[in-house]
Amino acid sequence: MKPILKLYRGYANEQELIVMGHVFKPTTIQEYNFQKKNLKNATSVIKMFQIKTQANADVYLEHNNAKIHTKTLIDGYFKFCVPLDQNTNYGWIDYEVSIVYKNEPITTRDSYIRPHKGNLGIISDIDDTFLVSHTLNPLKKLYVLLFKNVNKRKIYEDVVTHYQALSTAGRENKGEFNAFFYVSSSEWNLYRFITKFTEIHKLPKAVLLLKDIKTSLTDFFLSGRGNHNHKFDKIKHILEFYPNLEYVLLGDDSQHDPFLYEAICKIFPVTVKAVYIRQTGTNKKDKVTAVLKNLETLKVSVCYFQNSSEAIAHSKMIGIIV
Repeated sequence: MKPILKLYRGYANEQELIVMGHVFKPTTIQEYNFQKKNLKNATSVIKMFQIKTQANADVYLEHNNAKIHTKTLIDGYFKFCVPLDQNTNYGWIDYEVSIVYKNEPITTRDSYIRPHKGNLGIISDIDDTFLVSHTLNPLKKLYVLLFKNVNKRKIYEDVVTHYQALSTAGRENKGEFNAFFYVSSSEWNLYRFITKFTEIHKLPKAVLLLKDIKTSLTDFFLSGRGNHNHKFDKIKHILEFYPNLEYVLLGDDSQHDPFLYEAICKIFPVTVKAVYIRQTGTNKKDKVTAVLKNLETLKVSVCYFQNSSEAIAHSKMIGIIV
């Protein structure tokens, strides 16, 4: 049995490339099977949280005719932040990383985005923003995660139309896309599940920034819970990494998105153009309404909506999409 090398989509600006992944110890556990149903799906999901990571493993990135060497952190995670040549292309670009096992390389490929010069970056939450997850009902959330496979999971109506319009907003050339990020309190364990879900529903291809990996069953039952500082840090990092973009932030009112986004808007007072918050309960929340009113005083356009059709109408009204 060989160790497993997993890569995630990376991203680059004019000066720097960032790519990341995990190295896992050899295992007999099968990868999550997207076709399994009911109890078999539950077993498959639980196994995603029982995988063991490999600390201090040697990892090599092939880039610009050079082989760059690093090692994994204590949780098996690795991240390359490397200077980028000015002549590199734009759009989605392939990259290649390898590990060595018994003198044999194990190589994996993925891609990173270096957005064409543009004016818009989009950052979206996942659970209850586009993927129906029932965050407000922990038992139902767990039931859906365990017993509904990726094909049975639901997406909100008209989300895809909105996101696809945002993905090409302001671009003459329809082959070019805005930088799109999905930032979530879900863990890296769910990366393949989330990317598969977005592919099935034709959501824009995006960079995912998720929470530290979980490696035990106890962790599984706390999945997506706990502190949301990681989301704040990741969003702040994106806005610092692409300082010349204007941003659209999309989230929901089931957890902390409105408050995180308020803090981001205060720190980046000229950068955030619009904030969209999905209403997940039967009524709008007073605290969320108050936050959004406050954002309007910072000249951020806000939309607290129940159906994505309202968000689409708002984006058209403020001229983000046509």
